[in-house]
Amino acid sequence: MAPIPGSGLAKGLAVTLRTMTRKSVTAQYPDTQPELPPRSRGVIGLFEENCTVCMLCARECPDWCIYIDSHKETVPPAAPGGRERSRNVLDRFAIDFALCMYCGICIEVCPFDALFWSPEFEYAETDIRDLTHERDKLREWMWTVPAPPALDAGAEEPKEVAAARKTADKLAAAQADEPGQEGRA
Repeated sequence: MAPIPGSGLAKGLAVTLRTMTRKSVTAQYPDTQPELPPRSRGVIGLFEENCTVCMLCARECPDWCIYIDSHKETVPPAAPGGRERSRNVLDRFAIDFALCMYCGICIEVCPFDALFWSPEFEYAETDIRDLTHERDKLREWMWTVPAPPALDAGAEEPKEVAAARKTADKLAAAQADEPGQEGRA
């Protein structure tokens, strides 16, 4: 069956008329906070304790907006007779949000989960030079990062958790057996 000439125009006008007859809802932003999705992308937060200064995030960033400075420190041996180790210490971690395109590559490539999306989006500045945020400001945004979603009810337990639970059960069983053996002797 051949389409009726002008039917596309009629459909488009029908959509326009339906939209025009609905009452518009305007959220008065500063007074009413928007309801954001739970894992929305706002700003990048830094969990500094997990950062090993591997610099993968800075190398993979397409905008080169992550600045990392570090130095090496010598750590004394853990046991007597051991050798000294060296480790990287984070001196500066900064992100220039004037350059950032919020692609999330830095968060995805971080092998130690040191970077996270925070839903915080109110960080406007009057001067573009103030959009370079140092690690103390990035650390503050970690408190606004939501907890990860819960596992599905039918999902398998992660192998790491299962192994830790098995070890804990063995230790608990061993500790429960010890007092009983001492009482027999």
